Amino acid sequence: MIKKGLKVRVLAGKDKKKEGEVIEIDRENNRAKVKEINMVKKHVKTTKEKKGGIVNKESFIHLSNLKLIDEKTKNKKTMAKK
Repeated sequence: MIKKGLKVRVLAGKDKKKEGEVIEIDRENNRAKVKEINMVKKHVKTTKEKKGGIVNKESFIHLSNLKLIDEKTKNKKTMAKK
């Protein structure tokens, strides 16, 4: 199960084969935000507190396009059986 804070690899889309950490999950729509993955440009209107402009931010990715990465077995080489 994919949870916040776990490392995942993207299986499909423009960021295929990239890895990142899950920062937010939307269980209702089966989607997750991954740090530095699926970046989109968002136009923000100026308010009294914040300056407006074009901001880069992460967008949601469907959970079926993500794969958990097991940190323990990631660095091990596969050995051929004799």
